[in-house]
Amino acid sequence: MRHAVIMAGGSGTRLWPLSRAQRPKQLLDVISDGPATPGGGAHSLLAEAFARLEAVLPAERIWVCTAARYGDQVRAALPRLDPERLVLEPTARDTANAVGLTAALVADVDPEAELAVVSADHVIRPVERFAATLRTAFDALATRPRSLVTLGIRPTSPATGFGYVRRGAPTEVAGVAEAAEFVEKPDRTTAEGYLASGDHLWNSGMFVWRAQTVLDALADHLPESARGLARIVAARAGEQRAAVLAEVFPTLPKISVDYAVLEPAAREPGRVLVADLDVDWLDVGSWPALAQTLETVGDNAVRGLAVTLDSAGNIVFSDDPQHLVALVGVRDSVVVHTADVTMVCPVGEAERVKQLLAAVEDRVGPRYS
Repeated sequence: MRHAVIMAGGSGTRLWPLSRAQRPKQLLDVISDGPATPGGGAHSLLAEAFARLEAVLPAERIWVCTAARYGDQVRAALPRLDPERLVLEPTARDTANAVGLTAALVADVDPEAELAVVSADHVIRPVERFAATLRTAFDALATRPRSLVTLGIRPTSPATGFGYVRRGAPTEVAGVAEAAEFVEKPDRTTAEGYLASGDHLWNSGMFVWRAQTVLDALADHLPESARGLARIVAARAGEQRAAVLAEVFPTLPKISVDYAVLEPAAREPGRVLVADLDVDWLDVGSWPALAQTLETVGDNAVRGLAVTLDSAGNIVFSDDPQHLVALVGVRDSVVVHTADVTMVCPVGEAERVKQLLAAVEDRVGPRYS
């Protein structure tokens, strides 16, 4: 059967001070419900990801992998999530082990499972087109069962912050091609060439494969993780498995799924495929990205109570409905108010927020992390 897992363990440090270690961006209600919603409600990126998958799969086959400390918040945010489908990492050991742990647990209940791996911090519209492409990626496994299918987004700009995948020979399934080349974050000139060629797609970081395929790849290329994951799943579900997980998982080698699985697979001709996903896609990983989901007031992106005078190009965010943020003569700045932190920076310096957080931790400790 077809399953999917939402990877929801990230900390979202580039959206500090809104995103915190104890309540990261995927759990924050930052996505507007739309103008038709009374009171201008909002929902979380995680809730949006879950609803998006429900267009393809029943709720009982949707899994969520997150850090153990977020477990209660995830349960509260996703009332339709089956409690048995919540995978809790006792500590972060990067994506190879997070994906491997989920694949092992999915295969334990469904040995023939096909598994989609998606992110908790994407906004994708329209959902119907995403659902159709995800089904197409699953269909590709029927003709090439050992393949690893990545979803490639049609680029709309020569972005230099994303990885690219070049389409090669077409496959038996319309809309799916062999992946000929992966390139990580090219320079501007190269990215412009990619956009003009029409052969390159943004690598979304979303994948479809058989759960056993992932486990076999880990056994070949990351045997220490494969052995550890096998020990975890061999334990009886419940307290015994939780104890083994807590003992074994923190010892696994920390490595990404790209390095552990995709790169070795890409050396085998025709093993990695790419499904063409033509959607409006937003990776909400920074303040300028989040601004695209906010209300436009004048020439500013705003969430919360704000008044601006002769100000433009700003991103203004307040999580306190009683607190007014007032700007006069301000241009191209990020202004964020929370209960204990006010952060201001030029929009052009927004990528340095993660660096700013490190400086805060160095100066005053983890209190504001």
